[in-house]
Amino acid sequence: MSDARSKSPFPGMDPYLEQYWGDVHHALCTYSRDMLRAALPPGLVARIDERTIIEDEFDQQRTVVPDVRVIERGIRGGAVIESSIAVAEPIVIHLDNDPVTEGFVQVIDTRNGSRVITVIEFTSPANKTSKPGRAMYLRKQADLIAGGVSLVEVDLIRSGPWILRFPISSIPPRQRGTYCICVSRGWDANSPEVYPVKLSERLPAIRIPLRRNDSDAVLDFQKLIDQVYENGSYAYDIDYSQPPKPPLEKADAAWAQQWLDRSQESK
Repeated sequence: MSDARSKSPFPGMDPYLEQYWGDVHHALCTYSRDMLRAALPPGLVARIDERTIIEDEFDQQRTVVPDVRVIERGIRGGAVIESSIAVAEPIVIHLDNDPVTEGFVQVIDTRNGSRVITVIEFTSPANKTSKPGRAMYLRKQADLIAGGVSLVEVDLIRSGPWILRFPISSIPPRQRGTYCICVSRGWDANSPEVYPVKLSERLPAIRIPLRRNDSDAVLDFQKLIDQVYENGSYAYDIDYSQPPKPPLEKADAAWAQQWLDRSQESK
């Protein structure tokens, strides 16, 4: 049974989770697959697949998730070679350019050659702010739409430029949100269904398209993110006395502080 501390102090998406996105992303894929399982008709299964992004360390536009950098220093005094010249010892810096592995959910028709019916993508800093990652994501986005595959894009991070398959200018400014979900049905890709979500709002439960003649499945994204928060024990790691990374816009920051104050008072 969960306790009060295992729950996020925010009613919707917790903006502090973005700094832990590697773990959050994988958990969202896993829990989405599990939630879909009970809703799928016979012949369809949900599976997690992965792609690997090799990031460019010299791409200055990307956002780097902070992690430990190991620095090795030389022996004091340097090494002395036969000529008696003291040779300087270098500082060896280990660059963080390991491949980034991202998961995504696929709904597969096992009775039709394992054809991919629907893909659910959770955007990440790696495919929004990294040039190689962004290029790979946009290629896959175009290929899925061209192939008649339904695509569900879930953008729950604030860093990086817009990457969903429709221009942000399509949403009237007053209706835009901090986050956004876009559903493109494979048989009607030119009419994407868009769900803008403000920071102060609960994440929606939305319809997930399957085969054209199937009833839609439903994913409750607030339930998913609550499960991620609780199972990841983030309440014990997050320091809510500090601003989130990246920082919030002024109005959102004021709202978040009020909500955090209210949460503290209720304890």
